[in-house]
Amino acid sequence: MSLIGIIANPASGKDIRRLVAYSSVVDNQEKIRVVRRVLMGLQAASIHHIAYMPDYHGIVERALDGLHADLSAERLQFEVKADQRDSIKAAQLLAQQGAGCIVTLGGDGTNRVVAKGAGQVPILPLSTGTNNVFPYMVEGTVAGLAAGLIGTGKVSREEGTFQSTRLEVVIENKVADIALVDAVVSADVFIGSRAIWKTDKIRQIFLNRSSPANIGFSSIGGMLRSIAPDEPFSMALELGKNGLSVTAPIAPGIIEDVLIENMQLMAAGEEMDITFSPCVVALDGEREVEIKKGQKATIRLSADGPFVVDVSRTMAFAVNKENFFSSSINKRSRLKTN
Repeated sequence: MSLIGIIANPASGKDIRRLVAYSSVVDNQEKIRVVRRVLMGLQAASIHHIAYMPDYHGIVERALDGLHADLSAERLQFEVKADQRDSIKAAQLLAQQGAGCIVTLGGDGTNRVVAKGAGQVPILPLSTGTNNVFPYMVEGTVAGLAAGLIGTGKVSREEGTFQSTRLEVVIENKVADIALVDAVVSADVFIGSRAIWKTDKIRQIFLNRSSPANIGFSSIGGMLRSIAPDEPFSMALELGKNGLSVTAPIAPGIIEDVLIENMQLMAAGEEMDITFSPCVVALDGEREVEIKKGQKATIRLSADGPFVVDVSRTMAFAVNKENFFSSSINKRSRLKTN
C-alpha cells in the first residue's frame, strides 16, 4: 500500500516580517482547508494510507474531521517539541516507513528542515510561508493528485521529479547546516527574531536559484542572472558601497537598491570563502549559524539536495499515460474532434 506523508508547519507564515514588511498571515484554518483538498486529491489518485506530523494545532486531524474519504491516517509517534525538530523527525520517520512522497505546508525554512530528514523521498512543497521560493503556489487538490501519482508509481520519479542542489555551510571542514535557496552572511551577530530583512548589514549572498520574479534575496541575484531550480549552479554575490546598484523586492512590499561589487558562479562541488567574521549566516531567511572570529568557513554547492516533485510535469506525464481516462473512453483515438 502506497504511503504519503504530510508535514504541515503550524508556525509558518507568522514571523516578524508581518510587522516589518507587508507579508500576509497564513492562518492555520487556511492550512486545514489546504490539507483537506490535498487529501481529496490523494484519494482520487488511489492513495489510501497517509502518515502525518503531529502539531499543537492539530492541522491534519482537523482536516480529516468530517471528511468522508477512504483514507487511513497514522499520527507519527514522537515527543513533540513545537519547533523545527518536529519537521526533521517527522521526515526521518516517513523515510524509514518508505513513504512515496511528502507533502509539506510551509515556506523555505520549513522545507529546509524537512529536507534534512527526508533522504531520498520526494518532497511536494506547498507555499504557506513568508519566503516562498522553494515551495509552489499550486492548488491543494492538484498537489494531492500529483503526490499520489508519484507515490503510486503511476508517474515514475524519473518522469515527475528532479533533484535540487543545496548550499552547505562548512566550518572547519565540517558541514554545519544547509540551505535550499539562499545563505546570507550578515555582520549583525545578534540572532534576535531569526528572520533577516535588512540589507545594510549584509556582506555576502549565496544563491542556488534566482529569478527577478522571486521574492527575497534570490530576487537580487535574479536581476543579474536567473538560475532555475534544477540547474547545477549557484551564485555568490559580494555587497559593498562601490558596487552596481540593482533594485529588487527583498521582502513582501519592500523594494530596495542593493549594491553588488562582485558576482561569481559556482558549479556543484565548488566552494567559496565566507570573507567576513564574526558573522551570522541566515539560511533560507532565518539566522541559523554563527561564525566566530578567526574560524575558517565556506559555502559549498552540493548536488545532493532533496528530490522535488515537478507538479506540471507530473500531471503532463499522467495525461500522456491516460491515467485520467476511464476504461470506457481510455483511448483518446476514440474521441471525435473537429
